[in-house]
Amino acid sequence: MKNSPGLRAILALGICGVAACEPAAPVGPPDVELKKSSSSEMPAPPGQVELTFAGSTTSIWPYTGTNFSGVGQDPINLVFTGNADPTQIRAALAGLDGNRTAFGFPAAFPFDCTWSDAMGLVQTSYGSPDGWTGSAVQLECGAFGPLRFHIRLFRHGEITIGNAHFELLVPGTATHQVLSWELAEKFLTVDFIRSGLLGAAPTSTGPINDAPSFRTIPAVIYNGVPVALRAAIGGPLGNQTADVGIGTDGRATVLALAGAVEVTASEDVKELVITFGQVVPKPFCASSPTSLIRIDGPVTLRQRAQTTASGEYTSNFIATGSLIITPIDGLTGTPSGPSYRARVVERHSGHLNAFTQSASNLREQHELPPSGPERGTLHELLRVGTGESDKYVLDITC
Repeated sequence: MKNSPGLRAILALGICGVAACEPAAPVGPPDVELKKSSSSEMPAPPGQVELTFAGSTTSIWPYTGTNFSGVGQDPINLVFTGNADPTQIRAALAGLDGNRTAFGFPAAFPFDCTWSDAMGLVQTSYGSPDGWTGSAVQLECGAFGPLRFHIRLFRHGEITIGNAHFELLVPGTATHQVLSWELAEKFLTVDFIRSGLLGAAPTSTGPINDAPSFRTIPAVIYNGVPVALRAAIGGPLGNQTADVGIGTDGRATVLALAGAVEVTASEDVKELVITFGQVVPKPFCASSPTSLIRIDGPVTLRQRAQTTASGEYTSNFIATGSLIITPIDGLTGTPSGPSYRARVVERHSGHLNAFTQSASNLREQHELPPSGPERGTLHELLRVGTGESDKYVLDITC
């Protein structure tokens, strides 16, 4: 997929999240400090739904979030019951090979992938009895790029809920664009049928979240997707002039896990370097929503995920980089000022055992020197977990 001027203009990625991109930070004029923080008493989000299994009812928010605002980020499209602890789900998927041909998937990339721990921003979920929880366990089938299936798991009492999606790594960035919810939901369902652990045929929750689509794919990205892949995600085959909705039936597949896999001690270590080279809208401290910058340079991503024989899971991720930032004239596409440096650091962590679960994000972005036109720093913290002081803080100093 070529990086057209339209693609560069639309991707508000830049030094947004390293492991994935969420909506850009607020834009403010120079010399303005923007802060948003939340206390440990987080209100429940609106729009909860009730799910009943084996006579027991659980209330959940049918979306994930990036904080505690109640604004949905991804739709919940999988519900696991029975032996449904995230560490059990992780062990079951890790034991599978990539041969899905008996279920109609080709023996070819990206459908012949195998599962491992995923690098990705922590998201939030809400449900009974634990209230807010974080995605301590994230899994991917495939690599960080160019395509992967990605699932975030959230334990709520006796069940685990999750969002699965199929996504594309946008070239020249560390950002993933979701292409399909439904294909990923089907893919996970097939893999749990293959696992032999289901105690009953998959069922559905009925409508719980937005349909027939949730979020969109920018047309300029969609038009770079091969036609065969457009067909696989159920999208229009021709090029589009408007953004394409990401289709969903608004339901979650219910997978009842009757069998179990032995959870053994394991370690999954990943390291890669993403080389940025992209023109993007300035993500913070911009004097105008049309302010553009070019970002160049490497960012190193490292993650270690471990499970003990007793089933305790921990993951730690860090991304660090020193980047070159160049202001860009939006009309000519040429530099409009001298280049300067930026330092970025991002950390994620997750922890889950039989009694507690927690997850956190920390992002720090420093433009150097911090003083000057459209210069500043960003500090963002998300912390959520059982027995933890849930917190979200966003500090931008311009």
